[in-house]
Amino acid sequence: MKPEASARPSAREIAADVRAGRSTPGDLAKQALARARVADDDRKLNIFITRSDATALDTAAIDPSAMRDAPLLGVPVAIKDNIAISGMRLSCASRILDGYVTPYTATAVDRLRRAGAVVIGKTNLDEFAMGSSTEYSAFGPTRNPLAPNLVPGGSSGGSAAAVAAGVTPIALGSETGGSVRQPAAFCGIVGVKPTYGRVSRYGLVAFASSLDQIGVFATDVRDAADTLRVIAGRDDRDSTAANVPVPAYETSATSMKGIVVGRPKEYFPEALDPRIATLCDRALDRMRALGAEVRDVSLPHTALAIQVYYIVAPAEASSNLARFDGVRYGLRVTGDGLRGMYEATRSGGFGPEVTRRIILGTYVLSAGYYDAYYRKAMQVRSLIADDFRKVFASGVHVLFTPTTPSTAFPFGSKSDPYEMYLSDIFTCTANLAGVPAMSLPIGRVEGLPAGGQLMAAHFEEARMFAAAAALERGLGAEAHA
Repeated sequence: MKPEASARPSAREIAADVRAGRSTPGDLAKQALARARVADDDRKLNIFITRSDATALDTAAIDPSAMRDAPLLGVPVAIKDNIAISGMRLSCASRILDGYVTPYTATAVDRLRRAGAVVIGKTNLDEFAMGSSTEYSAFGPTRNPLAPNLVPGGSSGGSAAAVAAGVTPIALGSETGGSVRQPAAFCGIVGVKPTYGRVSRYGLVAFASSLDQIGVFATDVRDAADTLRVIAGRDDRDSTAANVPVPAYETSATSMKGIVVGRPKEYFPEALDPRIATLCDRALDRMRALGAEVRDVSLPHTALAIQVYYIVAPAEASSNLARFDGVRYGLRVTGDGLRGMYEATRSGGFGPEVTRRIILGTYVLSAGYYDAYYRKAMQVRSLIADDFRKVFASGVHVLFTPTTPSTAFPFGSKSDPYEMYLSDIFTCTANLAGVPAMSLPIGRVEGLPAGGQLMAAHFEEARMFAAAAALERGLGAEAHA
């Protein structure tokens, strides 16, 4: 079974229809909002935390003739609810932000709107983007549109489900350790994490600032590339946004001649599900048939990535989330004096996974443990980044791996936190190294989607998209069979 979105027009087809006068942004917004209501009210997928009916219809009341060159003219989009939009509720799926309405708009959303896109709502996520299943939301879990008894992945599960269910053709999520690519794999769609600094983080609520990024979901590679090009680029409001030109991404390639694909042995362990390994081998064979050279390569520090990630990310989270104290915004619970108010607000406002990571992060940053844990983790992080630099310097253009070690799993089946954390085992290295990476469908395991991951050198998204587009065409219907 293909994603339900596959029967719906792509973002580029929608924009072309609006330009030709075959549809209007207002009608498209109404249709998308109707699909959102069906998904959440009838099918109980719990995709949206906020549906912005009035705001969407006001935005859609634009004159298409005044924006004829807008690449996303009239295209409905969904936005993960840790990305700010002025005048709309911002919850991060947490009770601690109860009632908070943001006074500003994220740069990525502003650029989508200037490109003609219409935001129809804010999607569900693991609280403060901490999770791999969208089970850790104060508003309840999101369900996978392809199999509602299974998780959609996380933390951007709501945005992935919005695209997979056909509510919107594109959506924005966020990535810290795989939170776009993993749910994309579970939902059978395309998910892209750009180079760190390629997209402004202004308006993205911080989890781990050296890892966080805004990413893109789409039903195909071309829509993902077009959307990334719209939101990418320098932003004076974010000092980490790189002043690097954003090229036109090539997505019409049918050949991979001249492309060297690296197959990192560490991503194909003996314990990997043999069915996923078989699909990856088929994808690699298809790339060879398209003219690519496939080389076995090594990223020797990969085995340390999960340990490094779950020291660095919680450490940064404990610092970033200190601002949620009941004083400035959101939830406030009265207690015995100022300290009592802090304790009551934070213990009542944060869920169990966020609390766990704050405690872990505070511990590794504390006196006596900083050098043993955080400093050591940052040293190993540098080694992981060096592994990628050396491989790409050797002549490899892109790396190909599985996106996840399994397909989507049932709710409640990963009750052991460490077992849940292992869902990020193939994805968190790209965040630690800051390189671009993406997931695209490569086939099915017992009817459930499996994703293949492509990674490239810093700011080499163009090469990554060219390879992905050729592979997508090479696999054809097999990617969803």
